[in-house]
Order: sequence, then structure tokens, then C-alpha cells
Amino acid sequence: MIYPIVAYGDPVLRKVAAELTKENPKDLPKLIADMFDTMHNAEGIGLAAPQIGLSLRLFVVDGSGTDDEEIKDFKKVFINPTILEETGDKWGFEEGCLSIPSIREEVQRQAQVRIRYYDENWELHEETYDGMKARVIQHEYDHIQGVLFIDHINPLKKRLIQGKLTKISKGDVKHTYRMRFPQSK
Repeated sequence: MIYPIVAYGDPVLRKVAAELTKENPKDLPKLIADMFDTMHNAEGIGLAAPQIGLSLRLFVVDGSGTDDEEIKDFKKVFINPTILEETGDKWGFEEGCLSIPSIREEVQRQAQVRIRYYDENWELHEETYDGMKARVIQHEYDHIQGVLFIDHINPLKKRLIQGKLTKISKGDVKHTYRMRFPQSK
């Protein structure tokens, strides 16, 4: 099932998401498969559960649709993740978000991340990632913390895009995938 992507302005995108248990949600494998399908349909490389309206500490990543050698084989499920440490020099890269179509801005993030999480088989992992893998993880992790990439940009730039953000929340934006808008008529 392909879910509609929740657009900017929906309160679920600003909540700290709840932890999952082995019993809840009941059909976790189907939810994970649906999240991958939804992400691929929208041509994304990451998708967090809040972006489909579920306030759960779950995100998926898959760089296979990119030409980027660093992430094209990077496909993972992160359940109840915790970032333990972010290290290295900050570096800028232009980020976008499926929940905020048509807006891309440079975001500074640290180069390396150490994360603890469960995979889809409830096996615990603690791993370190750097470069683009770290960036994708940090971006998706922000979603389950109620943070959006625009929260990391210069306040002046954020004020300059406020009109576009308001239009997005009302559904007044071009998009090529199903979306749910909080203020649409």
C-alpha cells in the first residue's frame, strides 16, 4: 500500500514519536514494506513513520535509486533508534524533504553519527556511519524527534520561504506523489 505523504504543517511532523514494541504495530513487516513502497513511489531515499501520519520511532532508507556510489547499496530499517554521538566537522549539503516538496536548502550536519537501533528482525545494532549515510540518518532521525530540515537553516532564509511553506500546508504546490495537506479545503 502506498501511503500519502503528510505535508508540512501537520502536527504529527512536530511530535516526538513513540517507541515501537514487538506487538505494536501488529503487522510491522507489512508497514515496513509499505513504507519502502511509499518512499520509492515518491522517489525518496528516506522515509520516517511520521511522514505517513504515524507517530512511531521508525524510518527506512534506500539509496538504490541514486547515482551516488556512497549510498546506492544503503538499504536499512531503523526501529527505535537512538543517536549516541555526532562527531566530525560540519559540512553543508542541499537537502529536501518529501513532506516539503519544492524547497531545498543547505543544511550543516556533522560528518559522522553513531546510532543504536533495532532492525526489522528485532536484532540490536550499534553502528557508525559517515558522509551521506550519516546525513540521511540524521535527516530521518530528526523526523522522529519532531524536527524538520528547515529548522537547521538560517532564520533569515526560513523567513524568506515562509510563504512557500504556508502554500505547501494548503496543498498549493506541485508534487508527483500522493500527499495529505493539513490545511487543504
